Amino acid sequence: MQFDDDADLDTSEVQDVRGSRIPGGRATVGGGIAGLIALVLGLLFGVGPDQLGLSSGNDDPSATSSSLAQVQQTCHKGRDANSKEDCRIVAVVNSVQDYWRPEFQRRRGTYSPARTALFTGRVGTACGTATSAVGPFYCPGDKKVYLDLGFFDDLRTKFGSSGGPFAQAYVVAHEYGHHVQNLMGTLQRSQDGRTGRDSNAVKVELQADCYAGVWARHATRSPDERTGKPLISSLDDRDIRDGLDAAAAVGDDRIQEKFQGRVTPESWTHGSAEQRQDWFYQGYRTGDMGQCDTFRRG
Repeated sequence: MQFDDDADLDTSEVQDVRGSRIPGGRATVGGGIAGLIALVLGLLFGVGPDQLGLSSGNDDPSATSSSLAQVQQTCHKGRDANSKEDCRIVAVVNSVQDYWRPEFQRRRGTYSPARTALFTGRVGTACGTATSAVGPFYCPGDKKVYLDLGFFDDLRTKFGSSGGPFAQAYVVAHEYGHHVQNLMGTLQRSQDGRTGRDSNAVKVELQADCYAGVWARHATRSPDERTGKPLISSLDDRDIRDGLDAAAAVGDDRIQEKFQGRVTPESWTHGSAEQRQDWFYQGYRTGDMGQCDTFRRG
């Protein structure tokens, strides 16, 4: 995956709060075994720490302001995204939203942009306080995606993903799939308390995978509204394989087998490795969000 070296990056879509101290409250999940359990339960990719029982009061999201704001200082052009991980996330966020804005308009809807907050350690959100152990998540309360970049190392070392820039892009695009669901009113369907292969919780996650694939199909053809040129200049079969590999690595069956030694489909919340790959590829193959109705299809 390559970005146009001369493309301008819009850092206003990313809030960099890395290094910030979060006043008030306390995180209910720390590192070590407790954090790993939360990671296993929450992956991948969650919708707010409150759904995992990680909320610790009504922390003020505005308290996460950072004096560092690294991406605002260093991420200016596409060439920065080609050489720096945090700038790559900025570029992917820009590209994903460059696709969804006109797609909503084409369908006579209105796309409201969402920001991504980069954090380290823990972060206060409208959904409560979360630690890095939760993994990437989307909080519908403040319409933000939350991401600790250290997760990408875990994706390779703990979950066996091949990694690569597009594996990271898949994670981001999946979270923005949840934002799309929130805008369309389908996200709340995961809140019926059921688990299992055919549960709404799984169907919501698989649909977000499909939406990530839809974006990927159009990524090299979605022009930035400021320049008229796509931010992503090339995306090849190897990139898609990395995305499929990441999707499989975080399937419920793979995670359960690795960390508890057995597979229990009745407790699935995100779908099997095969399901996640199939739905990502469904979106990529068709390029049509209308083909992502996981509630109609198994």
